[in-house]
Amino acid sequence: MTPPTESAIRAAFVNCTKGEAKRLPVPRDLGERPWANLDFLGWRDPSAGDRAYLVAGSDTGLVGVALRVAPQTGRVRRSMCSLCLTTHTGDGVSLMTARKAGRDGRQGNSVGVYICTDLACSLYLRGKKDAGRRLDESISLAEKIERMTVSLSAFLRKVVG
Repeated sequence: MTPPTESAIRAAFVNCTKGEAKRLPVPRDLGERPWANLDFLGWRDPSAGDRAYLVAGSDTGLVGVALRVAPQTGRVRRSMCSLCLTTHTGDGVSLMTARKAGRDGRQGNSVGVYICTDLACSLYLRGKKDAGRRLDESISLAEKIERMTVSLSAFLRKVVG
């Protein structure tokens, strides 16, 4: 992923108002991120544990979505991320919901995805971050990245409508 500027990140959000996008906390460590190993930029809001943000490239440019992290209920032994297919123990995967863009979102409609709680899917996929278990697959890393990108694009299309 090419490192985006803070203003490009804020302008990319499709499911919140311009005022909300202006106020959201963009990571301060953008210059230190491992961009060569990232397929999207994802981060949690340090001041609000139930908020997360995701920015990814698309055919039309950057697309950003504000996410709500569902509270963990009960004891989860192991769960799998829908994007990178990494399995985590405990609270390593969370249901994150995004308000749909436009009129549908204003009417309260949303879509959800089970995703790595720390949004580090790209790093888990490449073995740069240890999560415990990965599926033993016979496909190449490039094919795994393509699969994750396709899954992420499908989710973003549902948000945009």
